[in-house]
Amino acid sequence: MFGQRIILGNKGKDEAEKPFWISFADLMSALMVLFLLVMSVALLAVTKKVSEAERKVNQRTLEISQLLEKIEKATKDFPGVSLDKERHVINFGTYANFEDKKYNLENSQILNIRNIVSNVVLKYADDELGKKWFKKIIVAGFTSRTGTYLYNLNLSLNRSQKVLCVLLTNKSGVSKVLNDKELEQVRDLFFIGGYSFNDTKETEEESRRIELALEFYGVDEEHTTKKGNVQSSSFGDCKI
Repeated sequence: MFGQRIILGNKGKDEAEKPFWISFADLMSALMVLFLLVMSVALLAVTKKVSEAERKVNQRTLEISQLLEKIEKATKDFPGVSLDKERHVINFGTYANFEDKKYNLENSQILNIRNIVSNVVLKYADDELGKKWFKKIIVAGFTSRTGTYLYNLNLSLNRSQKVLCVLLTNKSGVSKVLNDKELEQVRDLFFIGGYSFNDTKETEEESRRIELALEFYGVDEEHTTKKGNVQSSSFGDCKI
């Protein structure tokens, strides 16, 4: 009886020695799960932003395409006028061809230019999609290769300015004139540009021309503030 060993409290000692801290492996697993959760949330947020940006780009492309379709359809009323939907350029054809070294326009050309701008461009610049996306319209003048580059650069600018002049002034003896609203649209949207003999056509006659280059706002691009109402008499006179 005295030889028996009596061990007291062995069970309690075992329990006390058992660690209550989480094991290193379990800790790493928990951290890994937390990391994956955070990364999933971050990836979802980034994906959502990319998807929204893509949606806006696709919407812009679609709506500008619809706007160009309307403009192209309107050009059918003026045989020879064409729209390049890839370059966003309206070519006036023979309606705005110039004589060699000249920048004058005949009354018939002035009448046609006003009609085309009014019924093809300004009409759709004033609809919902036009107001949303039209940024500017460049009246681009071109020349043939006859003469020096700088001479033709100045000549091409004069041709562009001449077109803008016949749109904004009524002192030409031509019955068709733009109304006050259209004049303001021209003032706010139209700019001039000269390109000398760059981008010549097959013949010199075809090269002596003007085009309208349509520019559109980018996605989320801030729209420029319009100047407000200005009476047509405030536009001044053309000196060219």
